[in-house]
Amino acid sequence: MEIAISIILGCCALGAGFAMIAGIGPGIGEGNAVAKACEAIGRQPECKGDVTTTMLMGCAIAETTGLYALVIAILLLFVTPGMFIDILMNTLG
Repeated sequence: MEIAISIILGCCALGAGFAMIAGIGPGIGEGNAVAKACEAIGRQPECKGDVTTTMLMGCAIAETTGLYALVIAILLLFVTPGMFIDILMNTLG
């Protein structure tokens, strides 16, 4: 039974690690957005306000992917192991 609990905890930790890989995407996407916004402002400085507003909205939307991954990782670390261990205990009696 201790081995089963160890497997449950290990798999939940592994899943949380895989979920946090999704944090790479928003970082790359936001970096590209800021780079292109700086390039656009450099080419046409008079449209600075419009470009900045659009860039900030895009970065906020892109960041939600990372936040969802963080929530899933926290759930996998703190909630799911307890649920699976309870199911295991109820099954084995």
